[in-house]
Amino acid sequence: MHGTYMAVSKRFPLPPGDRYAHPHPWNSAIRPMLLHDLFAGQALKTPDALLVEFLGRKVTYRQLHSDAQRFAAGLAKRGIAKGDRVGLFLPNVPSYVAAYYGAMMAGAVVVNFSPLYTVEELSAQVVDSGARLLVTLDAPALLPTACKVLDASPLQRLLVIRLADELPRLKSIGLRLLKRRQIAAIPEREDIGLWRDWLAQSEPERPELSPSDLALLQYTGGTTGAPKGAMLTHANLSSNAQQVDLIDPFDRSERDVILGALPLFHVFANTCVLNRTVVRGGAISMLPRFDAGQVLATINRVKPTGFPGVPTMFQALMDHKDCPRTDWSSLRVCISGGAPLPGPLREKFESATGARLVEGYGLTESSGVVSANPYLSAGKPGSIGQPIPATQVLLLDKEDPERLAPDGEPGELAVRGPQVMRGYWNRPDSAATAFAEINGEAWLRTGDVATIDDEGFVTIVDRLKDMIAVGGFKVFPSQVEDVLHQHPAIKEVLVIGVPDPYHGEIPRAYVTLNDGASEDRASLKEWLNARVGKHERVDEVVVRATLPKTMIGKLDRKALRAEVLA
Repeated sequence: MHGTYMAVSKRFPLPPGDRYAHPHPWNSAIRPMLLHDLFAGQALKTPDALLVEFLGRKVTYRQLHSDAQRFAAGLAKRGIAKGDRVGLFLPNVPSYVAAYYGAMMAGAVVVNFSPLYTVEELSAQVVDSGARLLVTLDAPALLPTACKVLDASPLQRLLVIRLADELPRLKSIGLRLLKRRQIAAIPEREDIGLWRDWLAQSEPERPELSPSDLALLQYTGGTTGAPKGAMLTHANLSSNAQQVDLIDPFDRSERDVILGALPLFHVFANTCVLNRTVVRGGAISMLPRFDAGQVLATINRVKPTGFPGVPTMFQALMDHKDCPRTDWSSLRVCISGGAPLPGPLREKFESATGARLVEGYGLTESSGVVSANPYLSAGKPGSIGQPIPATQVLLLDKEDPERLAPDGEPGELAVRGPQVMRGYWNRPDSAATAFAEINGEAWLRTGDVATIDDEGFVTIVDRLKDMIAVGGFKVFPSQVEDVLHQHPAIKEVLVIGVPDPYHGEIPRAYVTLNDGASEDRASLKEWLNARVGKHERVDEVVVRATLPKTMIGKLDRKALRAEVLA
């Protein structure tokens, strides 16, 4: 168990000489940096290059870096100092970029809040984070919520970006003149200001900062209990951006345009859409939210080279009537994360588009990315690929996380690397259980059960907390879901455990069907139970019009379980 290398069934890196499928060596140098310095360096290198295209408006590195500097100066002028928390309650808009990097320039800690939060959800996280300032948009879905939180929490100030200022000139005029109902009135209050008024003209002060300083509080999805704020440092975020850049095999001189339909408040987009693109000096074709028709139109209009998304996004694109009329030729690679990618969906997408769809894996606690399949070679369908550079993984015993998994058995995946969080904000007890100590080293516990093959490819078997105890047997929902995905009528599927008086728990499947499919629940149950082990057989296959999804569009097992078991 001692030393750098261990049995490949338990740990990665592999012994020297084994094949690493990513284009740069696993031990490539990663330079921890202040994240806003990374941004400043690229703005200095390519000031007039396009950074953001937003519904036809084009904004350069120079323009957004200038806005970030002016925002930082405005924060300092109004007493926001090193370590203060600044919340972003925003959809994807160009000024998100300036607010994000600008807050860090001022030494503040950014707190991302989902624009879909209710007053209660937003208030709880504002209180937990201690955010002093909240930046939002004058949209009816956002501003009234933010105002209520301002009145009901310790939040001190609200700063409002006008949507009209984010749009191209003609669309801005049209919004102001013809679509007033899409604009929320900004209350005239001393504690509510306008974004543009806060952009000071003076040079921002430069607080003393280290890459080890906290940069971002990123709240988890709350798979158990209340969401927790993962403490991500400048080093965590800048390292992960460089790591993701290192698995990109394409020439840096080639055009690089990332389709940004993932919400930037989510860690997946924060790394793979924003920070990675800045490292490479690329551009983001940004959309305010995911809409399948708008995404397809943007692909035809902008010709992006990459598209990170979650599986339900790719399914929605396949289902849309405009999919066959879309020119996919510019896309070098699409990256799927956030949830397991069903094999039939990957095959269907690649066959229909000619674009490569690659599965990766990560967590909020790892700044976004832990592993990925190679972009150009075949990889291993069904796996989450090999760890990205400078990232180690091993398998822990499922019953005792202070021990390694037995040889040849699945175990809980644990991670070490420069992208792994410091801990959870205000939750020392949770932070203590989030890590396991092996040979004096702290390893982040993922909660996912995995295997590692002799080439270092990792396959997720299931989540520890999702395992269903059927009598004395443990059933992995994902394995049952994989079988159901093979049925031609099945579009989406979730399997959960429900109480059973004899077995304790028993699996139950919930599915949606492809258009035109007419299979009933009885025939689907019969088909499934003939193809799984006796202990994996479901009591029902429930056919539904929809399945619950999270804020970024991935299937939400937690919500389904809460609904069914309420």
